[in-house]
Amino acid sequence: MIRTIKIAMKFAVAVGVFVSMSAMTGQAQVTGVQTKAAAVAHAAATLTISTGKPTAKVSPTLYGLMTEEINYSYEGGLYGELVQDRTFLNMRDTVNWIPVEQGTARGAVARDTTTGPSAALPASLKITVEQADAKDAYGLRNGGWWGVPVRGNSTYTGSVWAKGDAAATNGAAVRVSLIADDSGKVLASDQLPALTTEWKQYNYTMKTGAIAKVTAANQILLSVQRPGTVWVQQLSVFPPTYKNRVNGNRMDLMELMAGMHPAFLRFPGGNYLEGQTIADRFDWKKTIGPLVDRPGHASPWRYHSTDGMGLLEFLNWCEDLKIQPVLAVYAGYSLGGDHAAPGPDLEPYVQDALDEIEYVTGDATTKWGAERARDGHPKAFPLTYVEIGNEDFFDKSQSYDGRYTQFYKAIKAKYPALQLISSSNARGNVVKSVTPDVIDDHYYKRADEFFADVHHYDNAPRNGPKIFVGEWATREGMPTTNFGAALGDAAWMTGMERNSDLIQIASYAPLLVNVNPNGMQWQSNLIGYDALRSYGSPSYYAQAMFAGHIGTEIVAAELQGAGDRMFYSVTKDAAKGIVYLKLVNASSAAQELKITLDGAKTVKPTAKLVRLSAGSTAATNTINDPKRVVPVESTVTGVAMTFTRTVPGYSIEVLEIGVK
Repeated sequence: MIRTIKIAMKFAVAVGVFVSMSAMTGQAQVTGVQTKAAAVAHAAATLTISTGKPTAKVSPTLYGLMTEEINYSYEGGLYGELVQDRTFLNMRDTVNWIPVEQGTARGAVARDTTTGPSAALPASLKITVEQADAKDAYGLRNGGWWGVPVRGNSTYTGSVWAKGDAAATNGAAVRVSLIADDSGKVLASDQLPALTTEWKQYNYTMKTGAIAKVTAANQILLSVQRPGTVWVQQLSVFPPTYKNRVNGNRMDLMELMAGMHPAFLRFPGGNYLEGQTIADRFDWKKTIGPLVDRPGHASPWRYHSTDGMGLLEFLNWCEDLKIQPVLAVYAGYSLGGDHAAPGPDLEPYVQDALDEIEYVTGDATTKWGAERARDGHPKAFPLTYVEIGNEDFFDKSQSYDGRYTQFYKAIKAKYPALQLISSSNARGNVVKSVTPDVIDDHYYKRADEFFADVHHYDNAPRNGPKIFVGEWATREGMPTTNFGAALGDAAWMTGMERNSDLIQIASYAPLLVNVNPNGMQWQSNLIGYDALRSYGSPSYYAQAMFAGHIGTEIVAAELQGAGDRMFYSVTKDAAKGIVYLKLVNASSAAQELKITLDGAKTVKPTAKLVRLSAGSTAATNTINDPKRVVPVESTVTGVAMTFTRTVPGYSIEVLEIGVK
């Protein structure tokens, strides 16, 4: 993520009969014959497509996902955990854990730093109950991440580490429940067995019945039903997760990501990889194994990460979406300027990276491959790309050349097939000692700036490193982008597609944002959500349209006479006999376009059209109006070797044209 902001805290016109279909619902209806636009402000333009002249191959990994812990993307976002502050770190924060005295129950809570279930979690919450019974219990309630979503006929699972004194262990004493805020009704509950005087993990299952209205206005209640002292740590509750993963991810957000047709996931993040200090970096070895052995750490955005979303969980995320990992390794430099100098000081971090790659790719005969197998995943993961560091063009120590080179030589010696990505080639931090396989370029711009820069890579040299556009976005709209941003994004994507022989991979950022008050640290994001709901921004749909309609070859094409906000890209899938034509009209005026398909023997007379459009660049989607701007699918008739169509103003189109 661009550092300066982070530190600051940080219509539709078609020819012929068409069918419209919401891309989200799949419900179609014939809506009639659409006519030529009443007014076309721009003079007619020509687009000549040389269907028989592919100029290069399209990168099969062009579009992917970039993620990091920002905007409560993991904690309170994708990571399924419903409890906020499950390790009781913030007992002074009245939002997280609030004592509840039912009826005549009395008690007190305090943090106990002398006892905990593991070296990673050496402290705990001490609950001293003076008076309580099954009817009038003493406990603590947790409001979750701006609410606890509870759905009917669903199973919620969880666990807690606990122990008790002699009084508390004399029979079952602890219960975990899901409670409706307004009514106090118990929606689901489970009783723990009798505690012991030693730390032990207790699992529970809570099943809901029918619920008339699904809301997030609920709480999680831990209640103690007898006098005595109980110590608790790492209290966790999970809803049903994507593909039923234990310690897994939220289903709706995973489904939205799947709808983007990604090829890869870059993780664990940008600044989140580095941390504000070396001690706060993403230290992957502390994010694997049982949750009780993960201490968690401070994220750069001033909230705590439990590291429940650890290295294996990122890899499982890739596996679940059937995409490949792009692994970023810590390269000895943190946001605040702390760094390890090249040489002996850097060597431990180089070894950490080698160990991490082995954890990902090694078989069970290797040290770290065996560790991964013990963690529940015997099969190794595929890995092609490894990025060394993040945004090291900010490195004021000017040490990146030396640091990258040391990592490069060590990794290439053991894993020569890996493609190693440099996170800097700017601001004096250019890698000179070795030639990176790939360079990571980042762009955060306004729409007009992207319009002006769509030819950025057209004449770039092809004999050097490949390009990873690892972070980019049109920064307009908040908390998620508006249609003006989608136009900027789509224009930029036409340029990336035309140059996808050079640009091997690209990913928009940021991907996720919690739209609740205080949930956002970065404006203009792709996918928004609260505790219960989620939605895609106009930019999200532009991404999904482009990535879902891409060929295997770049096709030569020439646009003449169009307005200065008309953009295009053309790719072809020869095996399928489809030309994918993307048209972006970022002007408010329609554009008449004469399209010629040179080199085609035959052309199918109808074409599939997917269009995203709006009447204003300010049009957008929100948590309460999530489908105001969504793609519409239709059929265009009259397609021929040469045909004319009118591209509406403020529109993004994809045409699937059948050719032989």
